[in-house]
Parts: sequence; C-alpha cells; structure tokens
Amino acid sequence: MATDTYNGLDPHQRAFIKLVKENAHRHRCYEVFRDFCELAALSFSNAVDRQQFEAREARYLEIVKGYSEDEVNRFPAMLAELTASLTGHFHDALGEIFMALDLGSHWHGQYFTPYSVASLMARMTMHDVGERIEREGFITLCEPAAGAGAMVIAAAEAVTASGNNHQRQMHVTAVDVDPTAVHMAYIQLSLLHIPAIVVHGNSLTLKQWGYWVTPAHVMGFWDQRLRRRDEAAQRPTFSAAPDPAPAGSESVADAVAVVRAAVLEHRGQLAEQLALFG
Repeated sequence: MATDTYNGLDPHQRAFIKLVKENAHRHRCYEVFRDFCELAALSFSNAVDRQQFEAREARYLEIVKGYSEDEVNRFPAMLAELTASLTGHFHDALGEIFMALDLGSHWHGQYFTPYSVASLMARMTMHDVGERIEREGFITLCEPAAGAGAMVIAAAEAVTASGNNHQRQMHVTAVDVDPTAVHMAYIQLSLLHIPAIVVHGNSLTLKQWGYWVTPAHVMGFWDQRLRRRDEAAQRPTFSAAPDPAPAGSESVADAVAVVRAAVLEHRGQLAEQLALFG
C-alpha cells in the first residue's frame, strides 16, 4: 500500500498499523483488525460487566487460539498505541486506521464519516448543549448507525467545549448492525470514558443481538440514573444523526430509546438474579 495513504495519521496510529501487518503474515489484514477489535472489546467488557463475563471470556479464549504467542502479545501493544492516540485528543482513531488500511471492501463497501465532518455536524446540532445540561442535569444522545463512533466522539467534544464534563453529563445509546463496528465504537467510547450502551442491533426493526456497557456507564451508575429519569418523565433526546423515520413508525430517536429501555430492564433482571447468590 502506498505510504501516502497514511497521511494525517499520528505516530501511534502508524505504529498500530505496523503491528497489524506484523500479525498478518499468517492471517489476512482485515482478520487481524477484526480480531483486535473483538478482543479489546471483550477485555473492557469483562472488567466491568460481570453479568456477561463467562460467555465473553470463552469467546476471548476461542479467538486467541488461532494466534501464536508472539502474535497474541502484539494485540495489547496495539491497544497501547490506540490508547496513546486517543489520549487528550478527540478523533476517530480506529475509523481512520480502518480507512488507511483500505478495509472497507471486506465489510461490503463500508466507509466511515471523516471526523472533521462529524465535528462540524456536532457543533451545528449541539449549539445549545450547555443550556440543556444546566436545565436537565445531563443529556442523552442516540446514534442509530454508530459506525466506529465518530459522531458520538464529536458530541463528547462539543459537550467539553461547552464547559461541561462529557464523562458525567452525557449518556449515549449507540446501535449498529455490524459487529466489528460495534466493537470499534465500544473500544473508543470506553477509552474516552464516555458513558454508553453500545448495541449490536437494528434501529429500524428494533432487533437486538447483544449489548456492551462502557466502564463509564458502570462506574457512573447510569443504570440507576437513566431509570430514575425514565420513571420521572420522558425528556428530549439529542439525535446524533438525521431522523428519517419510516411512515407510520416511531422516530429513530424514540426507537433507540426503546432499545435502551430493553437493555436497562435486562440488566436489572440479571442484577436481581445475581443478588440471590451474593
């Protein structure tokens, strides 16, 4: 691949790509990237979500069986480079790496919105975010087609620019039909400490195959905060994307709110079951 495809990437993203290629001698590049994303997501989830620990630990072990010891050791090195890239800098690091590696063809022509565009859209649609936070305490944001999470990251940047704390005053429900995109978004929102539920599902049909809660969601007691808010009243929700609701259906924002409510109910039921064995 031509070197100029890496223009705009920081040194940590370039180091990440080098590690991917070192693991691609026996594997295809897109397989290494896909497996990194899932392994990192599983690691974060298992640190904070005991409800899904056993199944996800088994999945982690299943993936690493396909790699040698040296190859397995490169995955945490990739995570370290990604963490460094995102430290103190809002951007879609994984989406940019995905595009630089030209992986879109392996995901049916999937391409991610440039972060500069996402940032502009967030500033335009969230110009009054400070006023809403002051009035309501925190905002909820829905992203019905999350991709790698660029729009959510841009929203967090907008909240920070307003003088507020995205780690305490913004909660996100993000949905995507592609599992690798879900893992990418979950990793980046976890590293940026954004409270979020990332759902593998379809925002239009409301079908759901799984969900991931970020460390900031768990540590910030967002299960309880969101339930209290939902019980008190239905408040306005920012949408991180246009709202093209099909005729006769709920808006996409409302549909994502339904998905979030289902996740919270499920987590509540599991918590009650686990408490019986506490």
